[in-house]
This record gives sequence, structure tokens and C-alpha cells, in this order.
Amino acid sequence: MSGLSGRKEQILRAVVIEYVTGSEPVPSDLIASKYELGVRSATVRNEMAEITELGLLEQPHTSAGRVPSDVGYRYYVDRLVAQRTVSLDESSRIRGAADEEEPLRELMQETAKALSRLTHLLSAALTVRNADVTVRNAVLTAIGPDKGLVVLVLQNGHVENRLVDLPTGVTLEHIGAVNELLTTLAAGVTLRQIERSKVPGSGNAAVDRLGRLCHTALRGMAKDLTRGHLVTEGEEYIFAQPEFLRSPDALASLVRSMEDEDTLISALGAPITGPGEVTIGREHASEAMRPLSMVRQTFYVGENEAGTLAIIGPTRMDYDRNIALLDFTAQAVSQTLTKLMG
Repeated sequence: MSGLSGRKEQILRAVVIEYVTGSEPVPSDLIASKYELGVRSATVRNEMAEITELGLLEQPHTSAGRVPSDVGYRYYVDRLVAQRTVSLDESSRIRGAADEEEPLRELMQETAKALSRLTHLLSAALTVRNADVTVRNAVLTAIGPDKGLVVLVLQNGHVENRLVDLPTGVTLEHIGAVNELLTTLAAGVTLRQIERSKVPGSGNAAVDRLGRLCHTALRGMAKDLTRGHLVTEGEEYIFAQPEFLRSPDALASLVRSMEDEDTLISALGAPITGPGEVTIGREHASEAMRPLSMVRQTFYVGENEAGTLAIIGPTRMDYDRNIALLDFTAQAVSQTLTKLMG
């Protein structure tokens, strides 16, 4: 789409701001009286009618006011979003969650919770589901006379574990021998290689039996991890948004999208082509996601992609603030993970 005139852009920006704030269709007289456009209400009304004909605004049949369309929001995001910095309170709360020296899953949970409370929207985190992520190490620890814990640590900071039943008669020497085997088998290899690997024999029946149990646990973890781990926080905020409370059909669609983890994983895991990637309404591949907009950003360990953070809400969201918050949060998480695991 070719660019709008300067005045039309001012009007479109004003309509977006007013609709995001008030969640009600925006009349032309409000724009004329509140914003210094230098023209009368009739001129603003005509301009809004022309913007509507271009497909950037819509007029609900029950109101003379206008609301942004998905195309209008796209124009706004691509050309009109204001560059802003996070406030001291926002940065403090984000860093308070993102600076925790915790395993990746717990770090993501706390970060998503902080984002959700700041935005009053749904926030999500998806750890990278690349089968070529490298294993840092794997170890078996005895946690009782008949129970062991197999721990898998990845280079991107993620830690996964599985309980295993220890065979009768297992000794600390057996566990030490299995840990040597696990180091040979797993350290420095990819999750894909773990899934396809075979456990080598040691010549000791007890060690081989325990090694097979641990290898089964490792392969199960590798299979789960290549799917990606999803964390969400704030479903209660998104269900309370006015547009969903007013429309039973929209609310039903929203419930379906929130219940389908595969839909969210697919949406979060799509390629990100630039900072502050935004998917708006009908741009989503999944119909269930089309009442929503999603802002996404990648976080890293060093130069290696570790996962994706997202803020998800109605298309009527504060794009300026959410893009800035998410960029800041992704940087904070990346710094923490790089310090711990880089």
C-alpha cells in the first residue's frame, strides 16, 4: 500500500490510540476536538471516510465511529509506531524476573509472569525446538536406594530431568561408570544425535542395564525437547478484554486457541524476520488465532538462538509499549543466559 498523506496518518494514529485506550468506536468529532489537526470536524469526518474506503478503518454497523482494521493496524505498526523506552519501574520488574540464576524453564516462567502483569495480556515463552541444539552434559544422581535422577543440560541453558528406577544392587561404582558412559554418549552432541544413538556396552552387566535405563530416559527427553517447551501466563487477562466479553463467537474462538497448545507452539515458532515481529489478526495462519495480535522477539545464549518470547492480546493492543517491553525483556533474558551458560 502506498503511503497516506500526513494528515491521514495523524488521523489514523489518533484513532488507534483512542480505540486502544477506550475500546469503543472513535467518532470524528473526538479526533477533531482532542488533536491539533488544524481542520474542522467535517474535514476529519471526510478524511476518516476516505481512510475507511482504503480499508484501514472499519465502521461497526451500530456506530458512527470508526475502529482500525487489521490492515490499519499493520500500517500503524510498520510506519507509525513511536519509539519509546521502558520506564524505570518496568525495567526494574523485568530485570527482577530475568536476572534470576535459574534453569531456563523457571526463568521463562518468571519472565512471562512479569510481562503478563505489566501488560495485563497473555505472555508466552517457547524454548528453541531445534534438534541441532547441543548437549552440555548428562549425569545420573542417586536420590534414594531405588531411585535415580537423569539430568540433561543443554548449551542454551535448558535443564531437563527424568526419574529412573535403579535396579537392585546398584552401587556408587556402577553409577560412576554410567556417568562416564553418559559423558561419552551425550556431551557435545545434538538432540537429534541423542534420539538416534545407541548405548555402548561396558562389559559389566549391571552397568549396561543401568546404562540402558538412562539412555531410554535421555532419548525421551531429547524427543520432548525438540518439540519445544511452552510457558504461558495471564490467560485471565486476555479473557477479560472487552471485545471478547461482548462477542460470544470471538470468546469461543479465543478459548479454542488457548486450549490448543500446538496452535500456540506453531505461532510462536514461526520464523522471525526482524526485531519486534508482529502478527496481526487475519495474518495468522490458524483461524483460531485471528482475533489476536502477537508480538514476538528471540532471546539468545551468546549468538545461539535459545527461544522466543511473546505478548499476545486482542488486535486492539498498545503496540508501541508492547514492542518496547518485549525488546527490553529479550535483551535482559539473553544477557542472563549468556552470563550463566555462554
